[in-house]
Amino acid sequence: MNTIFLIEDDETIRLGLRYYLNQENFKVIENNKCKGTTEILEREKIDLILLDLNLPDGNGFDLFKAIKKVKDVPVIFLTANDLEVSVVMGLDMGADDYITKPFKARELVSRIKSVLRRTIKKNDSNIIYLKDVIIDLKQAKVFKNNVDVMLTALEYKILLTLALSPGCVFTREKILADIWDVNEAYVNDNTLTVYIKRIREKIETDVNNPEIIITVRGMGYKVDVPC
Repeated sequence: MNTIFLIEDDETIRLGLRYYLNQENFKVIENNKCKGTTEILEREKIDLILLDLNLPDGNGFDLFKAIKKVKDVPVIFLTANDLEVSVVMGLDMGADDYITKPFKARELVSRIKSVLRRTIKKNDSNIIYLKDVIIDLKQAKVFKNNVDVMLTALEYKILLTLALSPGCVFTREKILADIWDVNEAYVNDNTLTVYIKRIREKIETDVNNPEIIITVRGMGYKVDVPC
């Protein structure tokens, strides 16, 4: 679960964002002013900051500089000021994104997920991206929309076999050969079909119209090229 640090003085906005972000499986830590922000950063594991530019005890741009001295964490500016000069200034300072009020919560969540994906990709080469699915090779874990997907060892091995060569078609025989030694479990051609179905049920948005594990008729399976 990713942790979002929301720095916003408007209580109504904070309450609304906290509720919506919680529904999207984000943990939310809040502050309504500049004071105390760096202390919170030092003691908490923060994945992304939503920073209002107009705070009661200081300027968001100045706070941004102070934040970056403490921790290199991605920041999205929230502001009612959509003047081009402010947008450019924020991005030139190193902000990861900039969204003006009023905004739709769904749009903000989309921006947050996009920044988090870019940050993970920049910091860790042991990550495979398959649309809204992430395979973390170091942890041997799979995430869909930032939620942990519980795969068995065999399911993970099958998915990884395909994902390590996106766009390449694997025959059923090749997949079976690659997973033969996992937990000494025996998988034949018929049970492979069952395993593919189970994996799709866990990672595909629409099982009936898979977009990640694609069946290549008469040949086998492939993982679609990431986007």
